[in-house]
Amino acid sequence: MIAIACDHAGIDLKPHVIAVLEELGIPYTDFGTHTRESVDYPLYGARAARAVASGQCERGIVMCGTGVGIGMAAGKVHGIRCVTCTDTYSAKMSRLHNDANMLALGARVLGSELAKDIVRIWLMTAFEGERHARRVGMIDRLDRGEALE
Repeated sequence: MIAIACDHAGIDLKPHVIAVLEELGIPYTDFGTHTRESVDYPLYGARAARAVASGQCERGIVMCGTGVGIGMAAGKVHGIRCVTCTDTYSAKMSRLHNDANMLALGARVLGSELAKDIVRIWLMTAFEGERHARRVGMIDRLDRGEALE
């Protein structure tokens, strides 16, 4: 199950993300928003992130104008490793090396076809583990407020 959410600026990109999820047969839960009325992106980013952090959803995809704000908000939820992507290589590497569990996209900076390619690659790429697992563990320790040195 994938959590999805957006603010008013990301709403036009959401149907394209949903189309990829449906194409791949991946179920999703939509945490809003559902209109173009101005809303506060942290609320929607947090809703999706909490669903991922709790285990209700395996991963999440959030959208706003740039992807930056909603991605920052999602990343403040304990247990979330959210990446804002504008290219397919970063999407792939964020999964392979960083085990990103949330993806943030910007509706005002990405065309719909590029966004769909990013989503496909991000969803279909597995975490490589091995030496990267140690590094992701260090990120998780930072998230818990622990020292690395």
